[in-house]
This record gives sequence, C-alpha cells and structure tokens, in this order.
Amino acid sequence: MTRRSFTVPCTIRVEHTYESLEAHVELDGGIEPGIGDKVLVHGAPVSVPFGRSLVLRREATVTRANFLEKALVRFQSMFELTELYEVSFTDGRV
Repeated sequence: MTRRSFTVPCTIRVEHTYESLEAHVELDGGIEPGIGDKVLVHGAPVSVPFGRSLVLRREATVTRANFLEKALVRFQSMFELTELYEVSFTDGRV
C-alpha cells in the first residue's frame, strides 16, 4: 500500500480566446495518469491574457495511487456521476 512518486518533464498548453478557454498538460515519455493518480505541475501560476495562447515546459510530479485509493475513486465515481443528471440549462419552462 505504498505510493510511488516520480518527476517527469511536461508541456503545458493554455489558450484563452473567444473560441476556447482550456489548459492541457502532456507528460513526456507517453506517461498517462491512471485512476486516482495525482499530478502536480511545478512552477508559478500561469496567466494568459484574453486572445492569447501559451506553450510552456515545466516539470511535474506524478504520484501513483495504491490499490485502496484506486478502489475508493472507482466507488466514489459511481455516486458523483449522478450529479450530472441534476444539471439543467433551461429556465424551468417546458
């Protein structure tokens, strides 16, 4: 039940335009976070002015979840999914 952590370089892509507001982190080496894993990107917060996009290189620490943490996340996700059903974008009139 031990955690495994390691540091890996990553690429951060941030876009703040009329068409899109998004941020993505790609870990080098084809590393994919799994269920319950945590990724901490190091460095100062990123601020991108409206109409711009930015690509940065940083390092990230990946902490792999142990068996118990993975099972807990899977269990919790069954209940959190139902929260999506309660969302409505209508004004209440049919």
